Amino acid sequence: MQEILIKGAKIVNEGTVEKKDLLISGNYISKIDVDIPVEPNYHLIEANGKYLIPGAIDDQVHFRQPGLTHKADIKSESRAAVAGGVTSFIEMPNTKPQTTTVEKLEEKFVMAAESAYANYSFMFGGTNDNLDEIKKVNTKTVAGLKLFLGSSTGNMLVDDPEVLETIFSSTSLVISVHCEDEATIRNNTEIFTEKYGDDIPMSAHPLIRSEEACYLSSSKAIELAKKTGARLHVFHLSTGKETHLFRNDIPLKDKKITAEVCIHHLWFSDEDYEKKGSHIKWNPAVKKASDREQLWEALLDGRIDVIATDHAPHTKEEKQGKYKEAPSGGPLVQHAIVAMFDKYHEGKITVENIVEKMAHNPAILFDVEKRGYIKEGFFADLVLVDPENPWTVTEDSLLYKCGWSPFTGHTFKSKITHTIINGQLVYNNGEVSNVKAGKRLTFSR
Repeated sequence: MQEILIKGAKIVNEGTVEKKDLLISGNYISKIDVDIPVEPNYHLIEANGKYLIPGAIDDQVHFRQPGLTHKADIKSESRAAVAGGVTSFIEMPNTKPQTTTVEKLEEKFVMAAESAYANYSFMFGGTNDNLDEIKKVNTKTVAGLKLFLGSSTGNMLVDDPEVLETIFSSTSLVISVHCEDEATIRNNTEIFTEKYGDDIPMSAHPLIRSEEACYLSSSKAIELAKKTGARLHVFHLSTGKETHLFRNDIPLKDKKITAEVCIHHLWFSDEDYEKKGSHIKWNPAVKKASDREQLWEALLDGRIDVIATDHAPHTKEEKQGKYKEAPSGGPLVQHAIVAMFDKYHEGKITVENIVEKMAHNPAILFDVEKRGYIKEGFFADLVLVDPENPWTVTEDSLLYKCGWSPFTGHTFKSKITHTIINGQLVYNNGEVSNVKAGKRLTFSR
């Protein structure tokens, strides 16, 4: 592998921004200094003051492989991820078959080893009846355990209180949870079905999958975590009310209960359903603008620890169905970082905080080894961002297999110019290389 020298970058790391050079040797960052001499054998990248940030670690994606590959697959979505500066991903277990046995988990690792452009790991899925399999999982080689406490694919809804408590008491893995109360959602669905029949408007989604449904479920999960001492991570907060369940008075490394917010809940509100329709239909639902503002407040004051995507593509045809038919979820990995840089331009968040919430904190939370930071001796997972380079999202620019994005037509103010994974340049000014540089993530537990 050719050594890569990045000259004159604004390196963003651990709350600081410093203009320095950075040398990559093999898979690793070998030197960071003010002026590293250029050698003839170096591949030189002139940063010219662009931001150099650690690649994002997206702790929640659905890449649909195996079994749902008409929507997406590991190859297509990881290509989109590296174009978006996401250098590591943690994929969810609700595929077909579901990742609820150690055998199926290892089969997914084999698939990723053959096709992933970015670094990868997977969540193991919990059900009402697979406790024995959960106990077999090697905590040092798997990202964590995923539980659906609201409706999900197949039998992945964990709704038996005794089973839940047993799972919480039986694993040292990070337990990541999707929190929505199923009984509340069913009741709300019946009410809106009686009123609208088959023509429920998309704008009813946050009323059906309501604040009450989210808070009831997340508060119960947190109560159970406190009772059992489990390590709990609550995925994709969508309500302001839920933010008050979390603490900001202790360092992340000492927290037993943590929280995540996704790009769409920081960007959209219920005012966007009229224009975007099913393209912003996610579970949990995008809710009020006031919820969005409270999510921002909690993100910036430390109650919310991580920004992720919940990247979950469906085909255009699937999304064109009526309310009950159109599946929830959408593609986001290609635009997550530049979306947050738009918020930087608006004065909502600093570049240092973007790096903290999208790289540093996921690495801390999941004990990811030697990634998520720009440090000598760490893996060279790096992204160059030009903060003043506007571009408009078109369908032609999308790398998702599904071929659509909720951001189509939007002009972002910043552009990712280079992505480096494990010391290899995998994305260069609009071109993804054919090199699948991703490695299996390891964990220091």
